Amino acid sequence: MDDNINAPHSMGTTIIGVTYDGGVVLGADSRTSTGVYVANRASDKITQLTDNVYVCRSGSAADSQIVSDYVRHYLHQHTIQLGQPSTVKVAANIVRLLSYSNKNFLQTGLIVGGWDKYEGGKIYGIPLGGTIIEQPFAIGGSGSSYLYGFFDQAWKEGMTLEEAEQLVVKAVSLAIARDGASGGVVRTVTINKDGVTRKCYPGDTLPLWHEELEPQNSLLDILASASPEPMIS
Repeated sequence: MDDNINAPHSMGTTIIGVTYDGGVVLGADSRTSTGVYVANRASDKITQLTDNVYVCRSGSAADSQIVSDYVRHYLHQHTIQLGQPSTVKVAANIVRLLSYSNKNFLQTGLIVGGWDKYEGGKIYGIPLGGTIIEQPFAIGGSGSSYLYGFFDQAWKEGMTLEEAEQLVVKAVSLAIARDGASGGVVRTVTINKDGVTRKCYPGDTLPLWHEELEPQNSLLDILASASPEPMIS
């Protein structure tokens, strides 16, 4: 019994960050799992760091939350000292510093995305270990294994906002279809010079993939709405 308690649990998710012509789109599923147990079906894995910078969290929920809290605190102090919003690069490097300094203790991969007036929309991937990589798009979590080939084919430079948002929703829905640790709804955050827009796509509005079934009412819903049939002996 003790061995099962102390054994590592798989913590799956799907997180994505994509740049487009004018800003960035971040996306994530909403399933928080501990092994085969789904702890939360509608969690929010896209966390605000500043008004113009957000972070997508994967891995240990506790580790990613505490890193986000520390970074938000440091960026608040940074903004007060400078008298202007932090850049995306500064936010990403603080995440990198904390991740690298505590790499033996943390189990979390992060994607930092945002927009600033100096460099526009930027995406930075900070995987396990604390490496920082600036990329036009970044994917992470257990669902990312199913998406690398898809993004190599589907991503293109200079996408519009609509194209980028459709790409993110399509990619997360594909990961949900194939990855047992990803699920729930798809959440997106769009960041550009006009501000931040949040959207949520319920599961019954997502694209269907190979051998997936159309959404149906549950048996309880069907029984509740149907009038009882008389029993005939």
